[in-house]
Amino acid sequence: MNKTSINASVYGNTPNGQQVDLYKLKNVNGMEVDIITFGGIITALKVPNRAHKFENVVLGYDKLEPYLINPTYFGAIIGRYGNRIANGKFSLNGTDYTLAINNGVNSLHGGNKGFDKVIWTAESIETKETVALKLTYLSPDMEEGFPGNLNVTVVYSLAANNTLNVRYEAKTDKTTVVNLTQHSYFNLSGDFTKSITDETVMINADAYIPINKNAIPTGEIAPVTGTPFDFTTAKKVGKDIDANHIQIKNGSGYDHNWVLNHQDQGLRLAAKVYDQSSGRCLDVCTDQPGVQFYTANFLDAPFVPRGALCLETQHYPDSPNRDTFPSTILNPGEVYKSQTTFMFSIK
Repeated sequence: MNKTSINASVYGNTPNGQQVDLYKLKNVNGMEVDIITFGGIITALKVPNRAHKFENVVLGYDKLEPYLINPTYFGAIIGRYGNRIANGKFSLNGTDYTLAINNGVNSLHGGNKGFDKVIWTAESIETKETVALKLTYLSPDMEEGFPGNLNVTVVYSLAANNTLNVRYEAKTDKTTVVNLTQHSYFNLSGDFTKSITDETVMINADAYIPINKNAIPTGEIAPVTGTPFDFTTAKKVGKDIDANHIQIKNGSGYDHNWVLNHQDQGLRLAAKVYDQSSGRCLDVCTDQPGVQFYTANFLDAPFVPRGALCLETQHYPDSPNRDTFPSTILNPGEVYKSQTTFMFSIK
């Protein structure tokens, strides 16, 4: 039997000379996860298919330079606020805050230099059963327009049952908003020349959040029944992805937040993905209220449009401007905590 291991190496240097390290985590079954300290990015995730062949199932690059730009956020930790904030503005306790506009008329994924573009401090943790990488970052007060000095910890741990567990924790010294997530692009076939329209998806949600043409929530919580957004029973991604539906048009496919069921039950199943060609299955569990299901509708070469799918566990988009949505406010003395697991198996 293999042993767990975690090995560090130099991945590259940023233009201003900061060193970026690569940590390779390996469990007893041979599953591997590669993570760099720039953006906390998962650059590769190798899991077996039904023939026990290990292949990478997440999109990424093989060197640092493309990640310095990374407009698609491949594999990155997203913060301070995952998803969109309308017009880059929100108010807290009577104070107005203005963020960078980096997605049409909106602020997206923390601004021009979100958590996906900073260097995290890394610490490896190894036990008999798991191997983990602890990443920490202090986001200073007013970085990218967000109030408060925010101390953030993200722990990636790889277990013997082929589960990648992601735990988030944050503390602030000033009232702020926080919404952290992980932005890996999955293609369970391991063949990145193929689209994911033949992969089967189930999302444990009876409702979703409609968006306007700027991808901002309309404020409605809409039932999925009778719409292309009904994944309560597993179906192929491509079945309704080009349906004649205003929401499909607004998202150019799927780029919406699903309102997960059983929000009072903590960590629970959010989604399942199955690739028949490889036999790989992925179960995503989370304690978050929503999941952004994105079908990579716009990918540039060498990748193909809809060549991967994202399941970003999170709070709803534009929550700081929506009193009816679950709150993303974090106050001094409170601790933001979140957990998501990605469990791989073979069918």
